Amino acid sequence: MGRIISKRAVTLVFVLFSVTFLTFVVSHLAPGDPIRNMMGGRQDPARYAFLRHLYGFDQPWFQQYLTYLAHLLRGDLGYSFKYPQRPVWDLIATGVPVSSELGGLALTLSVVVGLPAGVLASLWQNTWRDTAIMGLMLALYSIPSFVIIPVLWVADLALYKAGLPSLPVAGWGRPEQLILPVLVLAAANAGFIARLMRNSMLEVMRQDFIRTARAKGLPQRLVILRHVLRNALLPLLTVLGPATAFLVTGAFVVENLFAIPGVGYLTVQSIGQRDYPVIQATTILLALAVVIMNLITDLVYPLVDPRVRAE
Repeated sequence: MGRIISKRAVTLVFVLFSVTFLTFVVSHLAPGDPIRNMMGGRQDPARYAFLRHLYGFDQPWFQQYLTYLAHLLRGDLGYSFKYPQRPVWDLIATGVPVSSELGGLALTLSVVVGLPAGVLASLWQNTWRDTAIMGLMLALYSIPSFVIIPVLWVADLALYKAGLPSLPVAGWGRPEQLILPVLVLAAANAGFIARLMRNSMLEVMRQDFIRTARAKGLPQRLVILRHVLRNALLPLLTVLGPATAFLVTGAFVVENLFAIPGVGYLTVQSIGQRDYPVIQATTILLALAVVIMNLITDLVYPLVDPRVRAE
């Protein structure tokens, strides 16, 4: 256990360093001038020179990067270009709870739907029920969210015009505002989990120890619950870590189309405004979430499969 944590700690340092460097270079190579954006198009050479010096843009890029790293090691993410009086920490702090709630609800729903769907499809292999379940799951997995969302909008508008109950299509906070974005965000994950679970179940059911359990006279229900399901969950855990990290950090398309003030919405707005400190901070947050969730996944492995603990 300690070896896993130490290896992940080294990985974390390497990943964060790489992410900060690449994000910094790409941001500063992007076309446009954030200082011009801050000035709103006003022509004031003295003010322009002052702001470039204030934010360090008059220094060589490598010196800017070293300065950024020094501040980052102190936990200082700097100030937003769009909102010069607000630290980046404050902006992220308002978005993380929203994205966490959205991602947590979507992940829970995708597991609740996808896991039983995959199990049932494997038990009904090569029947019409298997075909129906996996056809639906494939559709959920294949259709992009930016296609599903307009369809839901049109359907919701039709309900509203017909005087029937409808749901809000923007905003966040009220329970009814959670339904559509959570459904959209959970759709693709539910389809992916169902397909992965079905394949994993079928592979485990072909193993010799499953045939041995059946030959001993164990009921089918006990064979599935005690042997097949537990072993089939391991491949699922390998993808839940990264999937959870991306969900928690925020679904960019869903948050922007539903006007949800989460991290994904903040990132897209910052890209359009060339708000480098916010872009760099949200990218680091994503990388940190991925590494941490992978660590949690590695620690959970032994609880699911004792063979991993024995290695």
